[in-house]
Amino acid sequence: MTDYRAVFDAHISFVNGGSLSADGFRLDLPSDAISEAEIGRLLVQHLGLALVADVRLENLQVIEEQHRGSRGVEPLAAVATADFRLVELSHTIREGMVTLPGIPSPGIRPHLTREQAVERYAPGTTFVMDVIDLAGNTGTYLDTPFHRYEGGSDLAATTLETLVDLPAEVFHLTDADARGIPASVFFDREVRGKAVLLHTGWDRHFGSPEYATDAPFLAPGGVAYLAEHGVTLVGIDSQNIDDTEADAGGERPEHSVFLAAGIHVVEHLTGLGELPPSGALFTAVPPRVEGFGTFPVRAFAKVPA
Repeated sequence: MTDYRAVFDAHISFVNGGSLSADGFRLDLPSDAISEAEIGRLLVQHLGLALVADVRLENLQVIEEQHRGSRGVEPLAAVATADFRLVELSHTIREGMVTLPGIPSPGIRPHLTREQAVERYAPGTTFVMDVIDLAGNTGTYLDTPFHRYEGGSDLAATTLETLVDLPAEVFHLTDADARGIPASVFFDREVRGKAVLLHTGWDRHFGSPEYATDAPFLAPGGVAYLAEHGVTLVGIDSQNIDDTEADAGGERPEHSVFLAAGIHVVEHLTGLGELPPSGALFTAVPPRVEGFGTFPVRAFAKVPA
């Protein structure tokens, strides 16, 4: 289904005096068959304005562009069990892949080959068993408090209720001007109990040297806001939720705040551009391993068909 947005300059006046102007404003639309007056109404509703006297739009264009979550435009309905499609959000793990420089690449070796199985089983019956050497921070993975804090809860302590079919709020930020994602991005959505997924588009560099340099991250103000508003999980399609550049001094404020609060972190997501701003259900489940703080997940989302 194609998304549409309006691009325009606006001048809004108020019945009790004063005015508000905007240049190059973009607004989600329910369809491309919509009048200028209705776009003006949606603008007022999106901004939450009161006592509006007049709305004038200039240089109005309706374009095909992914929705960003404007208020007043109904999100896709909650996913019904019989009426959804699944969207893959994980990178494929393969032998020798590089998730980040310094993280060991996976190694896969046979424990039992099919040739060896011939000697163990009945004629025509063979099996293969393999061993994988795998760092927890490989591919798309989930961080638990144990990853950051001694004595924190580990993978075995995670509850399925905090990992499966979480209502997702997806913030499409591929055209953001700055690397750090500020708190103000989240002000127009209810995020309590949600999986907040940050679509930066950085996953296009996964597996290349560019992936580890100048990557987008969640600014400290953003992490404080999301933690205070009770999110369940935060995911990003970048190489880290924190700023990992040298001038950040090795600090990890995002991991520190989220994991202290028991908020899951999922990094190295991919495919977030296929999700609507609201209405999807997100799942990311690791194996139940004691004494381990982070591990790859099969992350995916249900979206209306």
